[in-house]
Amino acid sequence: MSAASPSASPGTGTVTTAVPARLDRLPWSRWHWMIVIGLGTVWILDGLEVTIVGNVAGRLAEEGSGLDITAAQVTGVAAALYVAGACSGALFFGWLTDRYGRKKLFMITLAVYLGATAMTALSFESWWFFLFRFLTGFGIGGEYAAINSAIDELIPSLYRGRVDLIINGSYWLGAVGGALLSVVMLDTDIFPQNLGWRLSFALGVVLGLVILLVRRHVPESPRWQFIHGHGEQAERLVSSVEREIEAEKGEKLPPPAGEITIHQRKSIGFGTIAKTVFGRYPRRAVLGLALFIGQAFLYNAITFGFGSILITFFDVPTGSTGYYFAVIAAGNFLGPLLLGRLFDTVGRRIMISGTYLLSGLLLFGTAWLFDQGSLSAATLTACWCVVLFFASAGASSAYLTVSEIFPMETRAMAIAFFYALGTAAGGISGPLIFAELTESGVVGDTVLAFQIGAGLMCAAGLVAAFLAVNAERRSLEDIAEPLSVVKEVP
Repeated sequence: MSAASPSASPGTGTVTTAVPARLDRLPWSRWHWMIVIGLGTVWILDGLEVTIVGNVAGRLAEEGSGLDITAAQVTGVAAALYVAGACSGALFFGWLTDRYGRKKLFMITLAVYLGATAMTALSFESWWFFLFRFLTGFGIGGEYAAINSAIDELIPSLYRGRVDLIINGSYWLGAVGGALLSVVMLDTDIFPQNLGWRLSFALGVVLGLVILLVRRHVPESPRWQFIHGHGEQAERLVSSVEREIEAEKGEKLPPPAGEITIHQRKSIGFGTIAKTVFGRYPRRAVLGLALFIGQAFLYNAITFGFGSILITFFDVPTGSTGYYFAVIAAGNFLGPLLLGRLFDTVGRRIMISGTYLLSGLLLFGTAWLFDQGSLSAATLTACWCVVLFFASAGASSAYLTVSEIFPMETRAMAIAFFYALGTAAGGISGPLIFAELTESGVVGDTVLAFQIGAGLMCAAGLVAAFLAVNAERRSLEDIAEPLSVVKEVP
C-alpha cells in the first residue's frame, strides 16, 4: 500500500494499493496449489452426495430400505428441495460473504453442509429426508458464492479461467466416486438393505471433516480486505506470499503493473448491488441468466433421471447404474480439465458459446437416436459422455463468467443471484418435470426431456456468442471497475 488516510477507521479510509496487480503477476506456486486443494475439494463432496442420491433412489423406494418413499420422490421432490435449498443458501450466504469476508463464510457453509449430510444418513421418515436434503443444499449454495469469489480473487489473471473451470469441474470426480461407491453400498451381500445408503452419506461427512481441516489454511481474499478497511492485513498477507514464492522460485518477482485508489467501506446495500448489476451492466446480466438457465436444464434433462432411464428402458439392475454414471461423470471432469486452458488462450467468447452450442446440438442428436430405438444402455451412456464433455466446460464457465464480470463489491451476491435465479428456473422445475417424463416409460416423454435441455443450452450459446465478455488474462479490476474506486481529478 503506497498511501492511506492515517487516521481513518476501518471501512472509512481512502487507500492507494497495488495488491490486485501484485496478486495477478505472481507465477504459479505451491501456495496456489494449496488454494486449489482447499477450495476445490468440496465440489468433490457435492458430486459424491448428489450422485449417491441419484443412484440410491431405486433402493430407497424398495421395501425394507427404512424409508417410506418412492423413487420419483427422491429424484423429483427431494432433488427439487435440494436445489431450492442451494438457491436460498446462495442468496443468504452470498450477502454475508460480501459483508464479512470469503474465509469466514466458506468455513461456515461447509459446516452447515456436513451437519445436514450427517442428519440425512439418520433419516427415519420421508419428511426428515426432505428437510435435510433442503438444508444440505442450503450449505452447498453458500459454498458456490464464497468459494467462486475467493478463487477469482486469489488466482492470477493468467490462470484464472482454467483454474476456475477445473475446480468447478472437480464436482465430477466426486460423481465418479459416488457412482462406484453406490455399487458397493447397494450390494446386499455386503451391507443390509437399510444400511448401505446411510453409510454412503456418512462417508461423505468423514471426507468433509478432512477438507475442513485443510481449508483452515486458505487465507482471506486480500482484495476483499483492502476494500473493507483491512488494508494492513492485505499488505501483510501479500508480502508474505511474495516472500514465499521468491524463495520457492529462487528469483525476485517483477514489479506490479499499477495501483488503484479505493475508498474503503464496510458493506454494500442490496439496492446498490441491483442498480449496478442491472443498471450499469444489463447485457452482462442477460448473459449470466442465459448461461445458468441453459446449463441447469441440460443437466437436469440428463442427470436427475439417469438411473430411472437405464432401469426403465434398458432393464439395468438398480445396483449397476453406478457403473454407467461413473463413465459420464468421467467425461464431465475431462471437459474442464482438457478444455480449460483454451478459455485463457482462445478466449471466453469463442469457448463459452462453442461449448454450449456443441453440447446442445449433440444432445439433440442423442434424443433422435433414442427416439429411433438405435441405442443400448452402453451406447446411450457413450453419447451422454460426449455431450457432457463439452457441457461441463460450458457449465463451469457460467460460474467463471458471473464471478469476474461484475465489480468486486458485488461479486459474491452476483454469483449467488445468478446461480439462484438460473438454477431455480432449471433446477427446481427441471427435476419435477423430468422425473415425470423419464419415469413414464414412454419413449417420447424422455425424448422431450432431452430436447428441452438441448434447446435451452443452444439458446444460451447464441446469447454468449453476442454478449460474452473478453475477460481472458485481464485483471478483475480492468473487467469491472470497483464501485469504491476513487476517480482521479484532472
